[in-house]
Amino acid sequence: MLNYRHLYYFWIVTKEGGFARAAERLDMAVQTISAQVRELEKALGHQLLKPAGRGVAMTEAGQAAFARAEEIFQLGQLIPEEVREATSAKVARLAVGLSDGISKLAAHALLSPVLATPTLRLLCHEGEFEQLLAELALHHLDLVLAGQPAPHNPNLRLTSERLVESPVDWYGPSSLVNKAAVAEFPLSLASLPVLLPTGHSALRPRLDRWFDARGLRPHIVGEFEDSALLAVFAARGLGVFPVSRLGGADVALMRGLRLLGPCDGVLEEIHAIRSRRGQHHPLVLQVVAAARP
Repeated sequence: MLNYRHLYYFWIVTKEGGFARAAERLDMAVQTISAQVRELEKALGHQLLKPAGRGVAMTEAGQAAFARAEEIFQLGQLIPEEVREATSAKVARLAVGLSDGISKLAAHALLSPVLATPTLRLLCHEGEFEQLLAELALHHLDLVLAGQPAPHNPNLRLTSERLVESPVDWYGPSSLVNKAAVAEFPLSLASLPVLLPTGHSALRPRLDRWFDARGLRPHIVGEFEDSALLAVFAARGLGVFPVSRLGGADVALMRGLRLLGPCDGVLEEIHAIRSRRGQHHPLVLQVVAAARP
């Protein structure tokens, strides 16, 4: 087993730039700290530090060890606070994974029932679907919101529930959504600059089929993984864009955006994926219950 006390001394020596300053900070003898670092080098089988002027410098092996030590001891500094939070009823922690393909505006709407929870500590992680499922299985997350259900895998022990099937509407800046564009919708999409979600989104293939069914060839000027970022660029006049009606309330808060028309027949699905432990999380239960019809 790695001796973390030895690693800690090495970390302090590196951060202080030498054994003398490390000894002063730790209120220990230089010889004691030097001996501990040599023990670490012996255990790892590589020299970590080398003389540099009046101080020391890291070898390549030392740089690799320091990078990990930095992560370890920075995380360690968080432990007292997290322990206090874990034993206190005052903190309501909710860690949510957001698949990079779903509408973040819709995700905000789904989470809104718990946002007024006193002393809420909300942690939102965005990432690829498979990565988020792995974090959920390891209990690093309480809930994952995604555009698809979890695949059947008895080893992961995850459950999925479709929370919503939200209709999709087209919005755009007032400078583009004029009377003529609204009157000729959806044909007007062929002459307007269009912003779309990337292929990461389960919504994108549905939109492509919707265009094909109407014989439309949109002028695509931008593609975004993040729907909220897409809406920001649209509000600045870059183009018109689709958004699920669930997130429409947030879109309406952005100055200058107007409804262009409905994307008939296109729905955005959002699934709630939980581990067995997450099924009993009170805030997760509240989110799921509020979304059910």
